[in-house]
Amino acid sequence: MKVLPQWLLVVGLSLLAACGEQESVPATQTPTTAATLATAPAKAVTSPDMQYLDGHVEAVNKSTMSAQTSGVIEKLYYDVDDFVEQGKVIARIKSKNQQAGVQQAQASLDEAQARYVEAQADFKRISEIYAKRLIPKAEYDAAAAGLKAAEARLDASKAQTTQAGEQLGYTTLIAPYGGIVTQRHVELGETVNPGTPIMSGISLDQLRVVVDVPQRLIVPIRKEKTAIVLQDGSSKPLSVKNLTFFPYADPKTNTFKVRIELADGTPDLFPGMFVKVGFVTGAQQSIVSVPESAVVVRSEVIGVYVVDEQGKPALRQIRLGRKLDDNSISVLAGLDAGEKVALDPVQAAISLKQAAGVSHE
Repeated sequence: MKVLPQWLLVVGLSLLAACGEQESVPATQTPTTAATLATAPAKAVTSPDMQYLDGHVEAVNKSTMSAQTSGVIEKLYYDVDDFVEQGKVIARIKSKNQQAGVQQAQASLDEAQARYVEAQADFKRISEIYAKRLIPKAEYDAAAAGLKAAEARLDASKAQTTQAGEQLGYTTLIAPYGGIVTQRHVELGETVNPGTPIMSGISLDQLRVVVDVPQRLIVPIRKEKTAIVLQDGSSKPLSVKNLTFFPYADPKTNTFKVRIELADGTPDLFPGMFVKVGFVTGAQQSIVSVPESAVVVRSEVIGVYVVDEQGKPALRQIRLGRKLDDNSISVLAGLDAGEKVALDPVQAAISLKQAAGVSHE
């Protein structure tokens, strides 16, 4: 059983109602529905000259965390597709060697500290005796050199303690930003060395779009510095923060790379996706626009119901352009600015059928 479209059922019911009351409507009278159609004039608007190119989305923060010390992977807290908050521990390396290194460095520091205190005391004592000219200057010089050597050993011990602490800290890998794990490079119990990749991740909070612009367009695009980004299937542009132009062309493709930074937290967008990028390339042009709700699609025909001065609608085929920001759509051909169009195509079709029925009577 073939199901009729809802608008056709409405038209049919309205025609039946009109036929039942046709005796009370004079042949020369226009039905009141035609006179009460909600209409809006086709507007003449200005639109900049745009060039649309394909772009792909990439993450601003995309990195691979690598080991900075040697050891065995002891813990792996996250895997691919897991979300990691900033500051969370993502992996641990066995730290017995590093802990031993910290203890050894601390012991050396304590010894150097004691030697320095002793050297200070010796130098003070010898300085007092030398002031009384009771010992030769050579002993004074030796005491001074001993103090400097003790101070140098103390500084070296402090540096070794800091280095040992850093090595111990490297056994705990912490996420530098919040994001999603894209790849895990190691397994539990695997031995790693400095430079061994551990995990890769991206952040979805900050995204950007990269476009390869042909050299024939780069001059006007650099001049205007204005772009819109459209997701697939959406007419609402995404918020753009700024544009970055690379100052050189790819010698293989003769294209310039343009990077478009999006607003933080852009939803439903992921790295690797393709988007449409519209660049303003020239002065504004005058076009005609109508409300999107006034457009009617009948099979392969796209049109609007144009209402004349007597309030009678007539379906007119048009050629559409792109969607605009104010829930309207541009008309490339078939309509002039100022002509009234019906905002409700279904009601206009009913009115047209009623008018045809009355005229036939």
